[in-house]
Amino acid sequence: MKIISKPMGDYQTNCYIVSNFNQEIIIDPGIGAVDWVLKNVKNPVAILNTHGHFDHIWSNTQLKEKLNIPIYCPKDDIFMLENDPFSQGTPKSKADVIVEVDATYKIANMDVKFLHFPGHTPGCSVIQIEDSWFSGDFIFENSIGRVDFPYSSPKEMKKSIEKFLKINYDKKVYTGHGNPTTIKVEQSRIGVWLDYL
Repeated sequence: MKIISKPMGDYQTNCYIVSNFNQEIIIDPGIGAVDWVLKNVKNPVAILNTHGHFDHIWSNTQLKEKLNIPIYCPKDDIFMLENDPFSQGTPKSKADVIVEVDATYKIANMDVKFLHFPGHTPGCSVIQIEDSWFSGDFIFENSIGRVDFPYSSPKEMKKSIEKFLKINYDKKVYTGHGNPTTIKVEQSRIGVWLDYL
Protein backbone atom coordinates (compact mmCIF):
# COMPACT_ATOMS: atom_id res chain seq x y z
CA MET A 1 0.00 0.00 0.00
CA LYS A 2 1.27 3.46 -0.97
CA ILE A 3 0.01 6.76 0.41
CA ILE A 4 0.56 10.22 -1.06
CA SER A 5 -1.02 13.48 0.07
CA LYS A 6 -1.27 17.17 -0.63
CA PRO A 7 -2.83 19.99 1.42
CA MET A 8 -5.57 21.75 -0.51
CA GLY A 9 -7.12 25.22 -0.41
CA ASP A 10 -6.95 28.00 2.15
CA TYR A 11 -7.57 25.52 4.98
CA GLN A 12 -4.74 23.24 3.83
CA THR A 13 -6.98 20.20 3.97
CA ASN A 14 -5.04 17.01 3.33
CA CYS A 15 -6.23 15.04 0.32
CA TYR A 16 -4.92 11.47 0.23
CA ILE A 17 -4.49 8.91 -2.51
CA VAL A 18 -4.08 5.35 -1.28
CA SER A 19 -2.79 2.90 -3.90
CA ASN A 20 -2.88 -0.87 -3.79
CA PHE A 21 -2.32 -3.33 -6.66
CA ASN A 22 -2.69 -0.57 -9.26
CA GLN A 23 -5.97 0.68 -7.84
CA GLU A 24 -6.44 3.96 -6.02
CA ILE A 25 -8.74 5.30 -3.31
CA ILE A 26 -9.17 9.08 -3.01
CA ILE A 27 -9.82 10.41 0.50
CA ASP A 28 -11.23 13.89 1.22
CA PRO A 29 -10.80 15.71 -2.11
CA GLY A 30 -10.99 19.31 -0.96
CA ILE A 31 -10.81 22.67 -2.70
CA GLY A 32 -8.64 22.55 -5.81
CA ALA A 33 -7.91 18.82 -5.56
CA VAL A 34 -9.03 17.81 -9.05
CA ASP A 35 -5.89 18.48 -11.10
CA TRP A 36 -3.57 16.93 -8.52
CA VAL A 37 -5.73 13.82 -8.19
CA LEU A 38 -6.02 13.33 -11.95
CA LYS A 39 -2.25 13.56 -12.34
CA ASN A 40 -1.69 10.90 -9.68
CA VAL A 41 -4.28 8.20 -10.41
CA LYS A 42 -4.40 5.56 -13.12
CA ASN A 43 -7.18 3.27 -11.94
CA PRO A 44 -9.21 5.04 -9.23
CA VAL A 45 -12.04 3.04 -7.70
CA ALA A 46 -13.63 5.21 -4.97
CA ILE A 47 -13.87 8.61 -3.30
CA LEU A 48 -14.14 8.46 0.49
CA ASN A 49 -15.25 11.32 2.75
CA THR A 50 -14.31 11.24 6.44
CA HIS A 51 -17.07 13.78 7.09
CA GLY A 52 -19.17 16.36 5.29
CA HIS A 53 -17.41 19.68 5.82
CA PHE A 54 -16.96 21.67 2.61
CA ASP A 55 -13.17 21.74 2.72
CA HIS A 56 -13.11 17.92 2.62
CA ILE A 57 -15.76 17.32 -0.07
CA TRP A 58 -15.44 20.28 -2.43
CA SER A 59 -14.11 18.30 -5.40
CA ASN A 60 -16.42 15.29 -4.97
CA THR A 61 -18.69 16.17 -7.88
CA GLN A 62 -16.04 17.14 -10.39
CA LEU A 63 -13.97 14.04 -9.70
CA LYS A 64 -17.00 11.79 -9.91
CA GLU A 65 -17.94 13.31 -13.26
CA LYS A 66 -14.44 12.79 -14.63
CA LEU A 67 -13.72 9.37 -13.11
CA ASN A 68 -17.18 7.76 -12.82
CA ILE A 69 -16.45 6.23 -9.41
CA PRO A 70 -18.64 6.01 -6.29
CA ILE A 71 -18.60 8.42 -3.36
CA TYR A 72 -18.73 6.96 0.16
CA CYS A 73 -19.88 9.22 3.01
CA PRO A 74 -21.01 8.58 6.61
CA LYS A 75 -24.81 8.61 6.73
CA ASP A 76 -25.14 11.37 9.34
CA ASP A 77 -23.20 13.84 7.18
CA ILE A 78 -24.99 13.17 3.88
CA PHE A 79 -27.02 16.35 4.31
CA MET A 80 -23.84 18.44 4.12
CA LEU A 81 -23.01 17.06 0.67
CA GLU A 82 -26.50 17.71 -0.63
CA ASN A 83 -27.43 21.06 0.95
CA ASP A 84 -24.30 23.28 1.45
CA PRO A 85 -25.37 24.13 5.04
CA PHE A 86 -22.52 26.60 5.56
CA SER A 87 -23.39 28.58 2.39
CA GLN A 88 -19.84 28.34 1.05
CA GLY A 89 -20.93 27.70 -2.53
CA THR A 90 -19.82 24.10 -2.21
CA PRO A 91 -20.61 22.05 -5.33
CA LYS A 92 -23.39 19.70 -4.26
CA SER A 93 -22.67 15.99 -4.45
CA LYS A 94 -24.48 12.76 -3.75
CA ALA A 95 -23.15 9.75 -1.90
CA ASP A 96 -23.45 6.52 -3.84
CA VAL A 97 -22.69 4.53 -0.70
CA ILE A 98 -24.31 5.75 2.50
CA VAL A 99 -21.91 4.51 5.15
CA GLU A 100 -23.46 2.98 8.25
CA VAL A 101 -21.78 3.30 11.64
CA ASP A 102 -18.55 1.27 11.84
CA ALA A 103 -19.19 -0.36 8.45
CA THR A 104 -16.46 -2.22 6.54
CA TYR A 105 -16.12 -2.37 2.75
CA LYS A 106 -13.79 -4.22 0.40
CA ILE A 107 -12.22 -1.55 -1.83
CA ALA A 108 -9.06 -1.90 -3.94
CA ASN A 109 -8.58 -5.38 -2.46
CA MET A 110 -8.39 -3.92 1.05
CA ASP A 111 -10.70 -3.89 4.05
CA VAL A 112 -11.78 -0.28 4.51
CA LYS A 113 -13.53 0.43 7.81
CA PHE A 114 -15.29 3.64 8.80
CA LEU A 115 -14.94 4.10 12.57
CA HIS A 116 -17.54 6.52 13.94
CA PHE A 117 -16.15 9.29 16.18
CA PRO A 118 -18.84 12.01 16.18
CA GLY A 119 -18.47 15.43 17.73
CA HIS A 120 -16.82 17.57 15.09
CA THR A 121 -19.74 16.57 12.86
CA PRO A 122 -22.56 14.06 13.44
CA GLY A 123 -21.03 11.51 11.07
CA CYS A 124 -17.35 12.26 11.63
CA SER A 125 -15.40 9.06 11.03
CA VAL A 126 -11.88 7.69 10.91
CA ILE A 127 -11.17 5.58 7.84
CA GLN A 128 -9.05 2.58 8.75
CA ILE A 129 -7.10 0.91 5.96
CA GLU A 130 -4.64 -1.79 7.02
CA ASP A 131 -2.13 -0.20 9.43
CA SER A 132 -3.25 3.36 8.77
CA TRP A 133 -5.92 5.69 10.06
CA PHE A 134 -7.22 8.65 8.07
CA SER A 135 -8.67 10.69 10.87
CA GLY A 136 -10.30 13.58 9.03
CA ASP A 137 -11.03 16.23 11.64
CA PHE A 138 -11.52 13.93 14.63
CA ILE A 139 -7.94 14.19 15.89
CA PHE A 140 -4.80 15.96 14.76
CA GLU A 141 -1.22 16.07 15.95
CA ASN A 142 -1.64 17.31 19.55
CA SER A 143 -5.20 18.52 18.97
CA ILE A 144 -8.83 17.60 18.24
CA GLY A 145 -11.47 18.81 15.81
CA ARG A 146 -13.38 21.93 16.72
CA VAL A 147 -16.80 21.56 18.30
CA ASP A 148 -18.06 25.14 18.01
CA PHE A 149 -19.48 24.79 14.49
CA PRO A 150 -23.15 24.29 13.65
CA TYR A 151 -23.98 20.56 13.98
CA SER A 152 -20.91 19.97 16.20
CA SER A 153 -21.39 18.50 19.66
CA PRO A 154 -18.98 18.84 22.61
CA LYS A 155 -20.91 16.06 24.36
CA GLU A 156 -20.41 13.64 21.47
CA MET A 157 -16.75 14.63 21.10
CA LYS A 158 -16.19 13.81 24.77
CA LYS A 159 -17.67 10.35 24.21
CA SER A 160 -15.49 9.90 21.13
CA ILE A 161 -12.34 10.81 23.03
CA GLU A 162 -13.23 8.35 25.77
CA LYS A 163 -13.76 5.67 23.10
CA PHE A 164 -10.42 6.58 21.50
CA LEU A 165 -8.58 6.29 24.81
CA LYS A 166 -9.73 2.65 25.16
CA ILE A 167 -8.15 1.52 21.88
CA ASN A 168 -5.43 -1.02 22.65
CA TYR A 169 -3.50 -1.02 19.36
CA ASP A 170 -1.31 1.45 17.51
CA LYS A 171 -1.49 2.70 13.93
CA LYS A 172 -0.14 5.64 12.00
CA VAL A 173 -2.68 8.47 11.83
CA TYR A 174 -2.94 10.60 8.70
CA THR A 175 -4.81 13.72 9.76
CA GLY A 176 -7.17 16.01 7.91
CA HIS A 177 -4.87 18.97 8.50
CA GLY A 178 -1.21 19.06 9.48
CA ASN A 179 1.28 16.29 10.10
CA PRO A 180 0.80 12.55 10.61
CA THR A 181 0.95 11.12 14.11
CA THR A 182 0.08 7.81 15.81
CA ILE A 183 -2.72 6.48 17.99
CA LYS A 184 -0.46 5.90 20.98
CA VAL A 185 1.13 9.35 20.80
CA GLU A 186 -2.24 11.06 20.71
CA GLN A 187 -3.63 8.85 23.47
CA SER A 188 -0.88 10.27 25.69
CA ARG A 189 -2.02 13.83 24.91
CA ILE A 190 -5.72 13.86 24.22
CA GLY A 191 -7.07 13.38 27.75
CA VAL A 192 -6.55 17.03 28.61
CA TRP A 193 -9.33 17.97 26.19
CA LEU A 194 -11.90 16.20 28.34
CA ASP A 195 -11.62 19.06 30.83
CA TYR A 196 -12.67 21.58 28.17
CA LEU A 197 -15.70 19.80 26.73
